Amino acid sequence: MHVQEWLDTVPAVAVYAVVGLVIGLESLGIPLPGEIILVSAALLSSQHSGINPVILGACASLGAVVGDSIGYAIGRKGGRPLLAWLGGKFPRHFSEGHIATAERSFEKWGMWAVFFGRFVALLRIFAGPLAGVLRMPYWKFLIANVLGGIIWAGGTTAVIYYVGVVAESWLKRFSWLGLVAAVLIGLTSMLVLKRKAKKVQAAPRETEPEAVPAAE
Repeated sequence: MHVQEWLDTVPAVAVYAVVGLVIGLESLGIPLPGEIILVSAALLSSQHSGINPVILGACASLGAVVGDSIGYAIGRKGGRPLLAWLGGKFPRHFSEGHIATAERSFEKWGMWAVFFGRFVALLRIFAGPLAGVLRMPYWKFLIANVLGGIIWAGGTTAVIYYVGVVAESWLKRFSWLGLVAAVLIGLTSMLVLKRKAKKVQAAPRETEPEAVPAAE
């Protein structure tokens, strides 16, 4: 079942909880489709009056910040053996090449890697645990984590919500225009056919050729 269709079958409270939980687990370091869940829920909120986009954005932001913080604590305590263990469990996401790329980003950008990593799928999984492994000062991590989490989660929710509202409005307008166009085309076709039928009826019938008597 499509993510948005599934979210539409559960209560609004469950949608908030699922979004916060999935984004939190992804930020903690578990490869989950947090962005897909958030986009689907935000689009659903633009079509479903029971889902408040402000509460949705707040839950997503909270999940991102808390998940990243837990990931930081786990990474600081587990150190490099944790990365090796994650590489064995999730080789597609925590391969040596991916970890080396993320480490270079952290060495070059520092706390900005945590902030901008929130907007990149792969770094979003790495940011918390890797910042802990590399012993980034927690106050730097916290600032980048909170700002990145709120801007990414809240901004994504707001953008997708308003895109959904505009798209729905446009589609409604388009459906009315399509209906009017279909009616006009139907009426025009009917009038043209009627005119052609009248012309055919008014036209004199061709006289049939006289039968030639057979030769005796």
